[in-house]
Amino acid sequence: MEMVALKFIGVGLCSIGMAGAAIAIGNIFGSFFNSLARNPSAAPKIEKYIYIAVGLAEAMGIFAVLLAFLIMFS
Repeated sequence: MEMVALKFIGVGLCSIGMAGAAIAIGNIFGSFFNSLARNPSAAPKIEKYIYIAVGLAEAMGIFAVLLAFLIMFS
C-alpha cells in the first residue's frame, strides 16, 4: 500500500474526533435544556458553564481537524 493511501486512511480516521465532538455538544445542550425544563430559574447559573463545556468540546473537534490537515499536507 502506498503512503498516500495510508495518509488518506489516517485523515478518515481523524473524522472520528469530529463525530465525538458533535455527539458531546449534543449531549451538553440536551442536558442543559432538560435541566432548564425542570428548573427555569437556574438558567443564569448553568449558562456560563454550558459555554465553557461547549468550548472545550469544540476545541477537541478543532484539534482533530488540525491533526487531519497535518497528516494530509505533510
